[in-house]
Amino acid sequence: MAAHFGRLRKGATTTAVAAVAVAALSASQAPGVTTDDLGRQAAGAAQPSGDANTGGEGGGATGDSPYYTDLPPLKSPNPSPSASPTTGTTVSVGEAEAGIPATVLDAYKKAEAELRASKPGCNLPWQLLAAIGKVESGQARGGRVDASGTTYSPILGPKLDGNGFALIADTDNGAYDGDPAYDRAVGPMQFIPSTWEWAGRDGNGDGKKDPNNVYDAALAAGHYLCRFDRDLSVQSQMNAAILNYNNSTEYLNTVLSWLEYYRKGTYEVPDGTGTLPSHSSNSDPGASPSPSTPATPSTPSTPSTPSTPSTPKPGSGGSTSPTPKPPAPSSPAPSPTPPTPTQTVDHLEDADTGKLTATAGSAFGAKVAVRAESKASKGVAKVRVRFTIIGDTDATFTGGESVATVVTGSAGTATAPALVAGEKAGDFTVRATVVGRVLGGLDYTATVTPRQADTLTRTGDTALTCVPGGEFADQVELKATYKGAVAGKVAATATLIKSADDPTENDKGPYFKDADGKTIRTLTDLTTDADGVLKLPKLYADDATGTFLLRVNTTGGAVLTVELKVAAAAS
Repeated sequence: MAAHFGRLRKGATTTAVAAVAVAALSASQAPGVTTDDLGRQAAGAAQPSGDANTGGEGGGATGDSPYYTDLPPLKSPNPSPSASPTTGTTVSVGEAEAGIPATVLDAYKKAEAELRASKPGCNLPWQLLAAIGKVESGQARGGRVDASGTTYSPILGPKLDGNGFALIADTDNGAYDGDPAYDRAVGPMQFIPSTWEWAGRDGNGDGKKDPNNVYDAALAAGHYLCRFDRDLSVQSQMNAAILNYNNSTEYLNTVLSWLEYYRKGTYEVPDGTGTLPSHSSNSDPGASPSPSTPATPSTPSTPSTPSTPSTPKPGSGGSTSPTPKPPAPSSPAPSPTPPTPTQTVDHLEDADTGKLTATAGSAFGAKVAVRAESKASKGVAKVRVRFTIIGDTDATFTGGESVATVVTGSAGTATAPALVAGEKAGDFTVRATVVGRVLGGLDYTATVTPRQADTLTRTGDTALTCVPGGEFADQVELKATYKGAVAGKVAATATLIKSADDPTENDKGPYFKDADGKTIRTLTDLTTDADGVLKLPKLYADDATGTFLLRVNTTGGAVLTVELKVAAAAS
């Protein structure tokens, strides 16, 4: 749950305490990290720029919802004792805070392992997920999850109705947060619905993407932090990732303090027995960031009858009539809050987007561009537009992401990052929508054409000969080019044909063998390597003699026919 950036919270010492805690942790718990280094990195971290690709209307994955501000205990020679929630035995506060519920801890570690495989350059530590999970939901409310990792009851942030928080009108019709009017942060990692819609992952392999499941939420958070080819082993990039999750320096300091604490050692505790935070960024100490059930309003008390003025004592000279009180000045009516730029958007218009076509593996020459306009068809600046790649494709935006959020400029125009085609050929859709508004979006069709070659040549000139019933000594090796350049990863087909005029498959003469050793005379699903080279499997001969033809075709129209001769050995 993220704090609203720029909002004055109760507890004016939050930032100072967080900064001091980070410095103290580095001094007392972090050998090799100086107080000055860590403190300066945390306090001086740059905020994301206004056009940063962020998830929510106010920036970040959580939509600037509140979060827990509790800081980890500092190690000391004599930590104060507390009772263990499971055994009743005495453990130190530090030990209790280091305990992470078993299922929640497993989810963090599995997410780290998946990111290590899919995005090894990110260097995501699971302790960062644990730090964010602690700050966002107290490790799923102390690990109150079932065996599959789903919370027993939804963890919801307050309505993001602009009253002390960001204003984010409903984007999911209440599907995730149960609120059809405004969005709320959802689940152990507190994603707002509009962010979860594209960032959600299936972390436990059940075929669903559930923000209330700690495996799904942890994996989604890991991918969110690893966006834009970040390397989280670099402190400045880690800071940027955390600030992108929630644009608040106080939040950054708090997460970093827990990260350093967890790096010094943690242990597993049973689900449901984790320690719960008690301080929120938007409430008095002891209040939970998650909204509590509203209390039943008390019945207004009946106004008491005004007491009769007492008669003044003789000789006092006082009057028997009460002194009239001047009427209380009426408070001026509050001025209406001006609409945000996002609220003034009526529709999106195309902004001269070019033709979206590219060959597999190359960048698209055109970019998707849209213009946010008011009812009067005037461009609206400072509006977040989300571009999402939809369909069965491996195409991405520059940086490897399938979603990008861009802020409109002074003319109201937002241009998506460049598209990069993957290896899958065919059409897909790029959809542009306004973040924080339920408006019709704009869909653009993009087309990826297969890699192609226009020329095939043999890499050698040795004659290909064989005796009946034998095998050819040399394998056929070809090289593909397109407009003179190497044509790598181009699809090809090889067929032993009947004649130059009859390209149907021959039923005699040379042949290939399949995996089971059976005779085949057509090879499909062939692909040239990165250097455009295609080396065919070994060829064998049956008892037929004569000159036979092998024809190879590629995507793009390249054709080459190779002669194969089968003759008895000379005596």
